[in-house]
Amino acid sequence: MAERAAVGYWKDNFLIMKITDVLRAEHAVFHNLFDHIEAVAPRLKTLAEVKALAAVVEKVHAPHSQTEDDLFIEPLEPYFDQMGQQETFHAEHEHIEATLAKVQKARTLREAKKILLNAIAASRKHFDKEERIVFPLAERILKAKTLNELGMEWLSRREVEK
Repeated sequence: MAERAAVGYWKDNFLIMKITDVLRAEHAVFHNLFDHIEAVAPRLKTLAEVKALAAVVEKVHAPHSQTEDDLFIEPLEPYFDQMGQQETFHAEHEHIEATLAKVQKARTLREAKKILLNAIAASRKHFDKEERIVFPLAERILKAKTLNELGMEWLSRREVEK
């Protein structure tokens, strides 16, 4: 018997969550990371420090972006096409990833900080759009069972033990 939780439900000692709830939780972690980076960036003294922070963001953003593209955006593409937004979300992910990669090529501390903070701003704007438009759209269009199955697929991609 499955027991209801505040978000998702318990089954076989495992919390089953909708993909939208999973992605919202990931966004919350990103926002905390972004808050930290924005707070410490003005005090960073070396190019290596900025590049290290960018590498952390890049490392956690890439699988998040890939998961959204594969599991979440893809099933909604016909609806995005109707809204004239089919390529927008993929393009925004690519832009964020490319901007983070540019930090590694920066030659000055000032340039690296500026690029990193631009990537953070673009990420925040993108997350806001997903949270205001995409997640509610998915929850209206996709069945709860589908959202839960996509949440399970997310879990299997993260190789988290059940």
